[in-house]
Amino acid sequence: MKIKDIEFKPFITAAELDATVARLAGEVSRDYRGRDLVVCPILTGAFIFAADLVRHLTVPAEVRFVRYSSYSGMSSTGTVDCAMPFGDELRWRDVLIVEDVVDTGLSMQQMLRDVQAVGPASVRVCTLLFKPDAFRGNFKVDYIGRPIGNEFIVGYGMDYDEQGRTLPEIMVRDIR
Repeated sequence: MKIKDIEFKPFITAAELDATVARLAGEVSRDYRGRDLVVCPILTGAFIFAADLVRHLTVPAEVRFVRYSSYSGMSSTGTVDCAMPFGDELRWRDVLIVEDVVDTGLSMQQMLRDVQAVGPASVRVCTLLFKPDAFRGNFKVDYIGRPIGNEFIVGYGMDYDEQGRTLPEIMVRDIR
């Protein structure tokens, strides 16, 4: 499949994604039983994953979107921009930040500093995909759907120059 100027091939099927999301939702539901959970998906990439995740939860949860970005095209800009910050409504509540992919972790470190400044009861990170070889953060990723290499991926909310988000599976850049 070609998106703009890049060829992509299948990487993670829709069925694999559904099983991963269901497993993560079970872990989150177990850990947050009886707590005041606020799920904070990071726009825009995590919106599809977050929607599926909260539908699988067996505990009540409020959803509050935040928007951070550090990518342009296929690479990080090196700076983190925040368009929709965390708000005071998170004070004294249990916050679960939901991300599509944690790679270097630099954006997430900024998000964690920002949410801690609001004064939540607790903060945890849930990511669908984790790139351990790229990770340079100094925080714990509490829920990991699946580790992957440093491949460039699209689909299931993730994009290449705003294209490919609506694919029901995840595709990887074909570098043959």
